[in-house]
Amino acid sequence: MSRADGSSNTLALATSPYLRQHADNPVHWQQWSGDALALAAARDVPILLSIGYAACHWCHVMAHESFEDAEVAAAMNADFVCIKVDREERPDLDAVYMNATVALTGQGGWPMTCFLTPDGRPFFCGTYYPKPSFLQLLGAVADTWRTRRAEVEETSDNIAGELRSMASGLPGGGPPVHPELCDDAVAAVLRDEDTGNGGFSNSPSGAPKFPPSALLEALVRNHERTSAHAPVETVTRACEAMARGGIYDQLAGGFARYSVDASWVVPHFEKMLYDNAQLLRVYAHWARRTGNPLAYKVTDETARFLLDDLRQDGMFVSSLDADAAGVEGLTYVWTPEQLTDALGEDDGQWAARVFGVTAEGTFEGGTSVLQLHSELGDVERFERVRSVLRAVRLTRPQPA
Repeated sequence: MSRADGSSNTLALATSPYLRQHADNPVHWQQWSGDALALAAARDVPILLSIGYAACHWCHVMAHESFEDAEVAAAMNADFVCIKVDREERPDLDAVYMNATVALTGQGGWPMTCFLTPDGRPFFCGTYYPKPSFLQLLGAVADTWRTRRAEVEETSDNIAGELRSMASGLPGGGPPVHPELCDDAVAAVLRDEDTGNGGFSNSPSGAPKFPPSALLEALVRNHERTSAHAPVETVTRACEAMARGGIYDQLAGGFARYSVDASWVVPHFEKMLYDNAQLLRVYAHWARRTGNPLAYKVTDETARFLLDDLRQDGMFVSSLDADAAGVEGLTYVWTPEQLTDALGEDDGQWAARVFGVTAEGTFEGGTSVLQLHSELGDVERFERVRSVLRAVRLTRPQPA
C-alpha cells in the first residue's frame, strides 16, 4: 500500500499512464503536491524533480539505467524527496522548470532533472544523466545542500529572480507591430536558412533539427501578404526535404519529433500529436499556395495518420512512443533483405532504390530509415509496394 510519508512509491495512484509506468521503481516517487513539498521541508532535504513523458526515448533509458536500479534508488531516497511529473499532464510545471534548465545550461530537453529547495526553487538543472554520472551528481548535490546551504539559497534566489523577469517580459510592451517589422523578421529568418538541407538550425553541426512549423507558416503568410518569392521558396525547400526524409513516415504518414542529423535522415522516432497537427496546417498551406503534388500527398497522409493512428475512443492520444519492445525505432527500420523477403526480388530491389535502403544502412545495425529517394514515376507500383510493407510492419512490435 502506498503511503504519503515519503517512504514508498505512490505513483500507482496516479491518473497519468506515464507516472504509472514508474510505479514499480524502487525510488520513493511522489506526485507533485503541497504535501510532497511539505515533506521535503520536514526532512530538510532537497527535492529531486524528474519531468518526462510517455513517448520520450531518453526518459525510458534513464528510467532503466537509474530509476530501476537499487543502488541509485537508495541514494535518491536517502537524500531527496523524489517527485515525478508528466509534462503532458502538467505543462505549467514543465514550462517553469524548462525555463530554469535553459537559463542554467543554455539548453533543455527530456528527461528534465532538477534539484529544488523544499519550496520549489531550482538551484541545479540538467537533462539525461547515465548512471555513473548521475550517482556522482546525487552525492555532490546532497553534500552541497548539507555543507554550503547559503550558496544554494543564493543560487535559487537568483534563478527565481531571473524566471520572474522572464515572465514579466512576456505580455504587452515593445513597439507596435507593423508590416515593416514583420518584413524585417522574415528577412532575419531567411538569413538563417539551411539552404542545402532545408529548415533551420542554431547549432554548428546543424543538428538536431526540429520541424519549424511556426516559422514556415509565418513565411507562407508573408508570401500571401507581399507576393515575395523568397519566403515560399524557403518553405518549399524545407517541406520537400522533410517529406522525403526519414523524419516522415514513408509508409503510414506522420512526422517524428525531430531529426538527429542535419539532413532529416534519422529521426527521434516518437510521433507527437501537436507536431503533426501543426505540420498538417503547414503542408495544407503549402499545397494551397503552390499546388505541389508532394504537398497534397503529405497533407492527405498526415491527416489520415492523425485519424487512424492517434485517434482512440473518439479522442486523440498525445503521442506514439519512440520504442517498441524496448528498442528504439524497431517498428520503422528495414534492411535490403527484409524488403526482398516481403516483396520478392524485383520489387524488393526497386523499393530499396526508391526508399534509400542500403547494406550499410542509415541507422543502427545496418538498418535504414525509409526515405523517398526518387520521383514516383510508377505510382501504382509504389502504392502496391507500400501497402505490402505496411502490412508486414504491422506484424512487428508496435509503439504505444
